[in-house]
Amino acid sequence: MPTFFDDVLPESLKVLRDLSFDLRWSWNHYSDNLWSLINADVWEQTQNPVRVLHLTTAERFLQLSRDKEFMSLLQDVVTERQSYLDQSTWYSQEFPSQPIRHIAYFSMEFGLCEALPLYAGGLGVLAGDYLKTASDLGVPLVGVGLLYQQGYFRQSLGPEGWQRESYLYNDPSELPVSPVLQHDGSWLHIHIELFSRTLRFRVWRAQLGRIALYLLDSNCAANQPADRCITSALYSGGTELRLLQEIALGIGGWRLLEALGIPVDVCHLNEGHAAFATLERIRSYAQKHQLDFWQALWSTRAGNVFTTHTPVAAGFDRYSAGLLGEYVGQYASILGISPTVLMQLGQANPNDVDEPFNMAYLAMRTCAWSNGVSQLHGKVSQRIFQPLFKRWPEREVPVGCVTNGVHVPSWDSRAADQLWTQVLNKQRWSQPFNPADLNKFQTLSDATLTQFAADGRVQLVNYVRARFAAQHQFVDEQTCPLALEADVLTMGFARRFAEYKRPNLLLKNPDRLARLLSNPTHPVQLIVAGKAHPADIQGKQAIQEWYRFIQRPEVNGRVIFIEDYDLALAQQLVQGVDLWLNTPRRPWEACGTSGMKVLVNGGLNLSALDGWWAEAYRPDVGWALGDGLEHGSDYDDRDAEELYDLLENQVIPLFYTRNSQGYAAAWLALVRNSMTSLTSRFSGKRMISDYIAQYYLPAAKATHERQSNNNAVARQLHLWQLNLQLHWHQLSILAVNVSAQPSQLQVQARVFLGDINPDAVAVQLIADPVIASSGVEMPAETHNLLINPHAKDEDSVYEFSGLVKTERISTDFTLRIIPASPYAQIPAENSLIIWQER
Repeated sequence: MPTFFDDVLPESLKVLRDLSFDLRWSWNHYSDNLWSLINADVWEQTQNPVRVLHLTTAERFLQLSRDKEFMSLLQDVVTERQSYLDQSTWYSQEFPSQPIRHIAYFSMEFGLCEALPLYAGGLGVLAGDYLKTASDLGVPLVGVGLLYQQGYFRQSLGPEGWQRESYLYNDPSELPVSPVLQHDGSWLHIHIELFSRTLRFRVWRAQLGRIALYLLDSNCAANQPADRCITSALYSGGTELRLLQEIALGIGGWRLLEALGIPVDVCHLNEGHAAFATLERIRSYAQKHQLDFWQALWSTRAGNVFTTHTPVAAGFDRYSAGLLGEYVGQYASILGISPTVLMQLGQANPNDVDEPFNMAYLAMRTCAWSNGVSQLHGKVSQRIFQPLFKRWPEREVPVGCVTNGVHVPSWDSRAADQLWTQVLNKQRWSQPFNPADLNKFQTLSDATLTQFAADGRVQLVNYVRARFAAQHQFVDEQTCPLALEADVLTMGFARRFAEYKRPNLLLKNPDRLARLLSNPTHPVQLIVAGKAHPADIQGKQAIQEWYRFIQRPEVNGRVIFIEDYDLALAQQLVQGVDLWLNTPRRPWEACGTSGMKVLVNGGLNLSALDGWWAEAYRPDVGWALGDGLEHGSDYDDRDAEELYDLLENQVIPLFYTRNSQGYAAAWLALVRNSMTSLTSRFSGKRMISDYIAQYYLPAAKATHERQSNNNAVARQLHLWQLNLQLHWHQLSILAVNVSAQPSQLQVQARVFLGDINPDAVAVQLIADPVIASSGVEMPAETHNLLINPHAKDEDSVYEFSGLVKTERISTDFTLRIIPASPYAQIPAENSLIIWQER
């Protein structure tokens, strides 16, 4: 579909349209000079090539088409882009047989750049980094989301420091998105039947290098006025609107993929918001292959991956039976199940009529693979989802972990890019490199690293002064009274102002903080930013507390609050700060990625031992706050004292202690270690490679296995589960005999299986982890016993036995029976269990 600026572009400049709609310019800055030459003012203000083209005159374009230098630059940009698209990728080299056709990545928000503001916080920024990394690596992934008419709110502070929210309209004609057209040239619309009416969603496409992101938009003239507002704003409105948005994302999103004919092997849910996609996948597959709901569930579930980012059960979206039935009761009949059964898919206790429908529970029930976003969060999630796996040990609740990573090219400064190119190579984040080469950072001189940090600090100070001047409507940064300095230890603290993040931990003792900042010999400057949810009064009060602190004369010029925290500010902060502060209350920070973004730029972290830092921290790479245990708010005062002590006695002295050459050698040693050991480890490249190895490849393999031969394996699994459910009550453990031998146990067990085939179960000897008297931790052990085919002494009584090698004593062990199948994920897909009575 043509855009209006097509009419003003000379033929030789038509390619600018394609360049402007490829969001790769948001992380690859090869074309920055091009957009600046076209219209420097618009580019500087918006960083949006589509708006640059919109707001540039036909005369200017004609002039540029006759400018040989500009045309040469344009050709270079076109060539560079085409080279990127054509070159061999990491994925094509690692997996030349292309075992996965497509991965569909569903997310409620995507933080790609400020030109496409479809995010609210860390979840969206992570999703944006995920898509960018997939493009660089050549992973066959497609994104699915919603195009919001307003996006998240813009923040300003009133005269007393109270947060004010403004909602700006996202005009699609000024966004880097294009309508998706059908073969006949008409705009593609996706339909969802609801309440005896049809909802229509327009489809847009955003291009990110090799990756397409498809976005659904309800602002269609054919919809009723209220329905046009379904995609009005991100995380705005009540529970009913949230449910409608999740129906649109999940059901509409999967129908979109079907309409485009995109073959999907793996469906990845970035949080439970999109869990309805798994139901629509079931419905579509059942219809195509003449299966019932449960057979289709077995055929598709192995191809579904659920990533939870929520560190507390109360954070999941829940809906009452009445509201769910009102909106998806009719859909249940289309699925071939009753509304009651649909409700039960989202409940821990199907017999509790008052329990609400939980979107995360639906995701767990319809996905064979689930994971948290850090090692600690994986364990926390096992605890959260324990109610779905009654009688299973918490450690066996089927939630793994892939620690988040960041798309490094989106967050490194130009100086960092040059430095890393010098040490490694230009393609380090998109192609394999020898990890041993990271040790080259240890050879960088103190002078090089000192200048590197100084350049980043100058860039940040200049940016903050300019932004602060605009924020307070000074004529320019020269007239701005802000007195930030480029040779002072600079700390950054920017995040969502939520209570569990403890954004005011530093303000527990404001006098002490003021003395720390205003120290005449070892001064410190602090840049603070962040938004509170519009309904979070406590979060707004925390912002106001910072505002009032900043008014103190003794900290003037040493601490600043920058309004409207966004991706542009985040990029500048992580590229210029010396120290990144993070103070969440463990274990509420599922991962947190902001601190990862300073690594490539030589910044250090001081963080609570939560999320990613709990697994990254070592004394030679940064500083840790807290004892690594879980505490309530009553521990905040103690943590605040420790934070002040760390800053006053370790961080600040280390930064200002110089050797005979004038360099902070001990500080720079930490920088080298951090860059060497952490940057690659917490990159998006590592994250996606983990997802491919641990989840995508096994999921695609299992899906192909189940769906081959007219879904023979899926049908078999369905019958296997039906038989187990029907006869599980018959099982009993009759006798267990254990004889101890040196470093091993001889085990014999007699079990009654009733009408269950012995091949359908596993008989196991299991021991919990314990701390031995010596203080050594004894890990959990699980041993499968083998059936003795000659020991069946009566109907349905079988003997299982085994020689178990272990250093544990016999009383540590208990016998259990669980479902078993070479094709099923246990207990994710069948959580039946029976234990030996002790």
